[in-house]
Amino acid sequence: MIIQADARFLPLKDNSVDAVVTDPPYNLTSGDKRSARRATPLESSREKARGFMGMKWDGTGVVFDPEMWAEVLRVMKPGAHMLAFGGSRTFHRVACAIEDAGFELRDCCMWIYGSGFPKSRDVSKAIDKAAGAERTDGIREWRGGQRRSGIKGENLGTRTLAKFDTPATDAARAWSGWGTALKPAYEPIILARKPLSEKNVVANVLKWGTGAINIDACRIGTEQRSYRGSGAQKSKLLNHGAGDTGIGLMDGRGKDTEFSATGRWPANVILDQESAQLLDEQSGELTSGANPTRRGTDKFRGIYSAFEGQAECVAHRGQDSGGASRFFYTSKASSAERGEGNNHPTVKPVDLMEWLCKLVTPPNGLILDCFYGSGSTGIAAVNSGFRIVGIDLEYHGISRQRLYGPLFAKVINSV
Repeated sequence: MIIQADARFLPLKDNSVDAVVTDPPYNLTSGDKRSARRATPLESSREKARGFMGMKWDGTGVVFDPEMWAEVLRVMKPGAHMLAFGGSRTFHRVACAIEDAGFELRDCCMWIYGSGFPKSRDVSKAIDKAAGAERTDGIREWRGGQRRSGIKGENLGTRTLAKFDTPATDAARAWSGWGTALKPAYEPIILARKPLSEKNVVANVLKWGTGAINIDACRIGTEQRSYRGSGAQKSKLLNHGAGDTGIGLMDGRGKDTEFSATGRWPANVILDQESAQLLDEQSGELTSGANPTRRGTDKFRGIYSAFEGQAECVAHRGQDSGGASRFFYTSKASSAERGEGNNHPTVKPVDLMEWLCKLVTPPNGLILDCFYGSGSTGIAAVNSGFRIVGIDLEYHGISRQRLYGPLFAKVINSV
């Protein structure tokens, strides 16, 4: 269900939502505008500061308002979890507002990607422009046909010709190469929970169906491994996931127990394909093996002590090797997911949103996205067997097209 409404006034009953997965505005206005807005973050639309890419909806400051998040808290079931994206330089204020509204802050996940582009101002060019000085054009050549990142030019197969300009003033030359921002490569995702209404998680789960996260549905990889341990070793593996390896069915009893696992324990780091490739290039091919101390070496003794009390890990042949990215979930982004006519500037990958929905939503649960945008959460929710309520003021038309249009013709209204 898609509703054109204000997130501050949700048309939902108390304690009716099983999970919230949302990508709110990041409020990426300039520093002075953000400071001026703290006293009155909800002024009329003609007074709004412009945020990301000049969008007014990104400059309202509503995500910094605890009262807005208190309204979200009201409709969530006790123990229900919320995942809320944020910008790298403004999410701290969103987190504070969420906590002030009454949520428990449980964690902060990091979505790391390689496709970001720097939103930086060239200081040298700005100096020349302010001085009214005209810069001189030139041409630079690179061999090998490889176009340098961030350089516009003509690729001629064996060489690349790229245009550039040279500073016109002494001050511009002194500050050549200086900018104002780094390339963005991650977005934080705040993991919060509505406080339990029962005495503990077990009682809350049994009454409301909320309070825990779905570890098994979000395990990393499908490889099978076996572990041997006893007593405290087995308990440690069961409780902590054997260093993000996960726990499966147990076989046998007694001092020496062997059991197997499928996939690794999900981490609070999420990679896209490009960042995963960069990580694997640095780590190279790795193969998990047995405990180093049990293999007769103390190579890491000075760092990790003697591994006393840890169980032995027996990797299955050919199924536990690869780059370092195999320890983290890898999302897939596709330009085709947008669909025709989708001009939303911050569309999230559906694959990523599916993983997040599965992490915090019970079976057949109802998900709320109070900043629905272009509707990636809705598509992900329905693909994963959940129900969805999307609230949005600006992009409800685009989200309806994506959810019910030709690209996703098989998706039906889920509520």
